[in-house]
Formats: sequence, C-alpha cells, structure tokens
Amino acid sequence: MAKQNVSEQFVDILVRAGVKRLYGVVGDSLNPVVDAIRRHAAVEWVQVRHEETAAFAAGAEAQITGTLAACAGSCGPGNLHLINGLYDAHRSMAPVLALASHIPSSEIGLGYFQETHPELLFQECSHYNEMISNPQQMPRLLQTAIQHAIGRGGVSVVSMPGDIASQPAPEKSIEHALVTSRPTVRPGDEEIDKLCAMIDQAKRVTLFCGSGTAGAHAEVMEFAERVKAPVGHALRGKEWIQYDNPYDVGMSGLLGYGAAYEATNECDLLILLGTDFPYNAFLPTDVKIVQVDVRPERLGRRSKLDLAVWGDVRETLRCLTPRVKVKTDRKFLDRMLKKHADALEGVVKAYTRKVEKHVPIHPEYVASVLDEIADKDAVFTVDTGMCNVWAARYLTPNGRRRVIGSFSHGSMANALPQAIGAQFTDRNRQVVSMSGDGGFTMLMGDFLTLVQYNLPVKVVLFNNSSLGMVELEMLVAGLPSFGTTNKNPDFAAIARAAGAYGVRVEKPKQLEGALKEAFKHRGPALVDVVTDPNALSIPPKISADMVTGFALSASKIVLDGGVGRMLQMARSNLRNVPRP
Repeated sequence: MAKQNVSEQFVDILVRAGVKRLYGVVGDSLNPVVDAIRRHAAVEWVQVRHEETAAFAAGAEAQITGTLAACAGSCGPGNLHLINGLYDAHRSMAPVLALASHIPSSEIGLGYFQETHPELLFQECSHYNEMISNPQQMPRLLQTAIQHAIGRGGVSVVSMPGDIASQPAPEKSIEHALVTSRPTVRPGDEEIDKLCAMIDQAKRVTLFCGSGTAGAHAEVMEFAERVKAPVGHALRGKEWIQYDNPYDVGMSGLLGYGAAYEATNECDLLILLGTDFPYNAFLPTDVKIVQVDVRPERLGRRSKLDLAVWGDVRETLRCLTPRVKVKTDRKFLDRMLKKHADALEGVVKAYTRKVEKHVPIHPEYVASVLDEIADKDAVFTVDTGMCNVWAARYLTPNGRRRVIGSFSHGSMANALPQAIGAQFTDRNRQVVSMSGDGGFTMLMGDFLTLVQYNLPVKVVLFNNSSLGMVELEMLVAGLPSFGTTNKNPDFAAIARAAGAYGVRVEKPKQLEGALKEAFKHRGPALVDVVTDPNALSIPPKISADMVTGFALSASKIVLDGGVGRMLQMARSNLRNVPRP
C-alpha cells in the first residue's frame, strides 16, 4: 500500500468524522487536498462560484443534519472570502470545519504573493484556529479541530500551506475515536431548587423561547401548562416552539407581533429558555428574570438575572417540571391569549383589504401563498432584510419544516448559498430560497451552481428594486432614503439563459399558478415576483427614544402588517379560555 501524504490523511479523517462533501473553489495551495478528494469515493468536492457561498452552504448543511460540514478556500483571497459565511455558522452554533490553505511555508512572514495570516483573521469566528506547519502535527491537530467544532458547536479553522499538504504523512500517527455529538447538560439540584422556589412564589410567569428549545417542544408545553404561562419566542425559536402551542403569544423583537412583548413585560417572573435574544430594549427591567442556556457565557449578557441556570433546556425542564407546584389561576395567561388574538385580528384586517388586486404585488401576499402551497417538510432559507419579516409573519411551523437564515449574524446574500447546502443533504426534499433582489444579486453567480449540479432549489425572488429594510431604517431615523434603489433586469430571463426554469410575475392572479409550476419543475427554478417597494408601515405610536433605527438595540419599533395563518392559531387557542 502506497504511503499517504498529509492531504490524503486529512481527507480520510474528515470522512471518518462524517463529512460527505467539501464546498469551495479550487486553486494553487488547495490543489493537493482537492486531488485527494477526487480520488476518495466517500467524499464529494462541490464547486461553487464564490467561497462565501461555500461557507454559507456548509453552515446550512450542518444546521439541517446536526453533523459536521466542511468548506475550503485557497491561500490569501480565496480563504478570506470564507469569513462572512463562517461568522454566520459560528454564531448559529453550526459545526463547520474550514480549511484555509496557505502560501508555501518557507515564505510565511516575507510578504509573499497573496500572503495573509489566517491564524489571526479567523480568530473571532472560530472556537479553534491553528496552522499545520509540520506534517508531524497530523492527525492530532485536525482531530482537535473537529472535536472543537462538534463539541462546542461552531467553527474550527485549520490553515495548511500547500507544500505541507503534499508531504508524506507521519508514520504511526495517533488516530483516535472522534467526538460526533454533543452531550446534554443538566443543572445541579441547588439551581433547580432555587428556580422551583421562584416559580412557586410567582403569580404571573412568562416563558420566552429561542433556538435552544429545539427538541424540547413537549417539555416546554408540559411546563407551560403546569404553571399557566404564556409562551413567546424569538425569531430563531419560531420553528421549534410555535406549532401545536395553546399558550402562544407570538414573537417579540424588531419583527415581533402579537402579545409577546406585553407578556414578557407584565409578568413577575420571566424565564428565558435557550435564547440569546440580542435586543435587550424589549426585555423588562422591573421583573425577576431567569435564564436557562447550555452556553454559560450567554447567561446574563442581555439583562440582569436573578438566577442563571447552566443547562440544556430539555433536561432542565425534565428535572424542574415535576417539582413545581401546579398553578390553577389562568387569569394572566387568558388575558395574554386574548390580547394576542386581538392584536392579530387588527393587522389581518389591514392586510387583507383588496390585496389580491394590488399591483405591484404585496410581498405579504406572496409569502402567504408560498406558505399555503409549499411542502409540509420544506426547508426555507431566508434572506436578511424584509424577507425576514415575511418569513416571521407568514411561514407556518409544524415541527417538520425548517427555516434557516442569517438570524444572528444578519448578513445579506445568505439565502441562495444556504439553499445549496440544504438541498445537497436531500435532493428529494423541497428547498425554497426566499431571496430579496439585493441579496440575490450580491451572490447571483452561484445560481449557476444550482444549474451545474441540477439542484432542484426553488428561488422565490421578492423583487422590489430596493434595499427595503435599509429604507425603513432611514425612515425610522428621520432620514430620506438614499442609495437604496436597484435597477434590476428581468431575473427570469437570466435564469432561462442559464439553463434553469424562470418565470416573471407582475400581477397577483398569476402568482399561485407560477409558484405551482415552478415547484413541479424537477430542476432549479426562479420565480421573479415584482413586489411593492412601499409595503412598509410603521405603528402609529412611536416615542422619541424609539426613533433610533434598527442598528441600535434601544429601538422598540415593531413592523405592522399581516400575520398569515397565525390568526387562525390564536383564535383556536382562545377556545381554551374559560368563559364567565
């Protein structure tokens, strides 16, 4: 058997860790690794058009599968392009291994062509970031990087000069069993007892849930019933906690709706479950707050805590629920449920007025139709900006659908690349990219990746020829919009020229048929929907301190607009409220 080189050993270890593909762009210092992948039957090289796409795709794959995904970039500019997508993956706790190939080892520090310093550049967006400068570091360094990414949830970066990649791997190298999943964390009995006492003493308890409630839906519902608590959620908690939830009071935050804000501010005990909700202006300052999180560094960094509980949400509730006293007073819960339904009733009436005849098309209408006809287990990837609003308001969770976006990092151009990663995990599962025209055009070159691999991603393009969220920020700050208008082509024609299915929709009556035809198409498809650039409205009551724009966490502004089928859910929950 021929002796392995470092690249071949590198690829073997990734395969052993469960990696099925590497996303990237080939080039110079990366060539030895790509050649090792070419000769390995168990792993695929996915050729994208931009390395930022590679990192976003790997992050989405990791979020869908819960397992390690990988991307790579060549030396200097190649791996620099990874950085934005890696920030997003890291902040989303997606386990990703990034290979940043490097200039020849003998030239490091001498101002060589394309020289950068990856060990410095990726420091803030990784748990582990080291360079293989000697073959003897293999395989231990790579194994350590993998265990950081999986064990801590986030990114590990390994940089490797091309000449090192081509050298023989060390003989009798130490390879060991790899960490492939994260353990659950249970709080100590002392913390459980303290939390139990606080809950028993409180008259009005509210739960506010984030993405840390993934896999804990049943436990949250059981606990909410026991303590008669309304349940609100952040955007990243929506897909995990809103469905089949008779205690739902909506979402808080900049895109919020319903009674979540009131429920979190009118209780006397607020319990934050698995959320790193960044907008502390929406959190109360005059009630007791408990936070439960598996990441101890997140405890208390958004608000002053009366109790910090380090633990997995599901395991914490399993320990806690049997110990708390059953509450019988539903007055607070029922009042919040009614307030939630009333709030949604008002915005739905405003939204439904002649919406099916409005030209340009209301983006809310597009999102509502999309929600109705998309598969029950569809994966939606959502561009940052107004697409976040439409996804938050109109996509109905059911425990099987997934919604992925740049919800923590807030990058533009994330939806199309993330759709690529999501679709590679299962070609038979419907993947829909809700793209804004600004985000789509930023990385539009990777629409060609869909065509090249015949990935059946459906791009629904909300084309309002503007940077809508930025315009809203300017409006809120009292500034005239400037530099926000896009002069766009016929995107459907571009899709067809690239070899994909493309259709342009300018009238509401064309929309449903166009979406259904695109969804039936077996390959990639783009539906270019011309939407109303003025579909932005502000609540009538805005205080002076709220007029600070979306960039500042002091803002309490909430967008007005429709809420799709959530009104139906709220009305259903009202049936649980006892009538006098």
